[in-house]
Amino acid sequence: VSIEMAVLSQITRKHTRKDANRSKELVYWRDPKKSGVVFGVSMLLLLSLATFSVISVASYVLLALLCVTISFRIYKSVIQAVQKSNEGHPFKALMEKDVSVPPETFRKHVDVCLTYINRGLKYMSRLFLVEDLVDSLKLAVVMWLLTYVGAVFNGITILILADILLFTVPLGYEKNKTQIDHYIDIARTQINTTVAKLQEKLPGSLKRKAE
Repeated sequence: VSIEMAVLSQITRKHTRKDANRSKELVYWRDPKKSGVVFGVSMLLLLSLATFSVISVASYVLLALLCVTISFRIYKSVIQAVQKSNEGHPFKALMEKDVSVPPETFRKHVDVCLTYINRGLKYMSRLFLVEDLVDSLKLAVVMWLLTYVGAVFNGITILILADILLFTVPLGYEKNKTQIDHYIDIARTQINTTVAKLQEKLPGSLKRKAE
């Protein structure tokens, strides 16, 4: 059993790295056409959700897809009738494909998701149970700032901004890596200095434990 779990873990890590590489290629615009399509479709979907309800957007998308397939089926049927050919159903090759999800693939993705969920739950329990006071205070500050963000933007607007940043920030960082890293180091030094000063003022039992 341990050998099987080890093999499964290695396979999971391998597929996770592949998925990460594909995502990296998209956000860094390695293939401009593919990245442009993904960015355009995601933005169109989010803008549609900002205007219409989820049910309306899903219905319109499925209706448009159905209109395309029905129109193509009628067109091919007319062409076959005029040419008196016997090519059969135009989507026959697609219908013969197996679209079912293999159990192994499903279990693999469930295991990956479960790993991240458990890791997240463990980290959140550390923060909310105040295992480290400084980290919990950082979370409190972030949550306080998010209350102001939520008062200005709704969820869809935040997702639209996140989508734009996802497809622009990595590419901008790659082109200006040296300058950005310099300013990040300065900011990190200032933050670490401030945190260290705060820790010195805390009682001994509340200071951050040595790593």
